[in-house]
Amino acid sequence: MLDQTDIQILNLLTKNSRMQWQEIGEEVHLTGQAVRNRIKKMEKLGVIQGYTIKINSKMIGKELTAFVTIFMKTTNHGSFQKYIQNNLLIAEANRISGEGCYLIKVIASTQEELVGILDEILKYGNYKVNLSIENIK
Repeated sequence: MLDQTDIQILNLLTKNSRMQWQEIGEEVHLTGQAVRNRIKKMEKLGVIQGYTIKINSKMIGKELTAFVTIFMKTTNHGSFQKYIQNNLLIAEANRISGEGCYLIKVIASTQEELVGILDEILKYGNYKVNLSIENIK
């Protein structure tokens, strides 16, 4: 079970996954070694599944962010989930309840690139698209 200190460590790593153990320790009042042990424990338990970076998409030419709700035509979701996993333009994907079956976040360079993905999605179901006009958080 996680305690409040573990939660604080996770919050700090979420903001900056490259933060040094000693820096984290100063924030949560532990030694760097104690922080290391807690992080290793959370990795082993599967609480921490990996580390990543946050990229400013506009700086690398990815100007369009679209949130696409997919309404599946079939109950065979396996092939669609495989498509999602293999498509590099799909930054996030969630199976959802409520309106639609999936909500995906697509980051594209051009409208043509986005239209290409939307055309591919039609193999699996219909969709609704919302374009992001500003990233707030």
